[in-house]
Amino acid sequence: MNIGEAATHTKLPAKTIRYYEDIGLVTADRRANGYRDYSQDHIEKLRFVGRARDLGFTIDECRSLLDLYEDKKRASADVKRIAKDHLADIDRKISELQAMRDTLDRLVRSCRGDNRPDCPILEDLAS
Repeated sequence: MNIGEAATHTKLPAKTIRYYEDIGLVTADRRANGYRDYSQDHIEKLRFVGRARDLGFTIDECRSLLDLYEDKKRASADVKRIAKDHLADIDRKISELQAMRDTLDRLVRSCRGDNRPDCPILEDLAS
């Protein structure tokens, strides 16, 4: 199938599919006329990478996961390690976002929001 059909089947934009090919995640076959030709195997790999990206895995992590997916002799411990590391990154980011939210909430509550020029939000940002 062509790239437009692959995009429809994977729910990925054609531009993203081209990017994944450019970086070597998925390599489509080529027809005699030079057009890309995606097989069902390519579609499955593209869906796999799309789902992994939806879960926030980096391109490098996707590459590692795809290699493990294709390796029928893989150890599930290797897959779990990648997922656990990614989960730890997510937890760290959530913690950082919660701290930012708490600080901003405190600043918003401390600002009167009236016509006077003094503003604790700006004072904090300037400090």
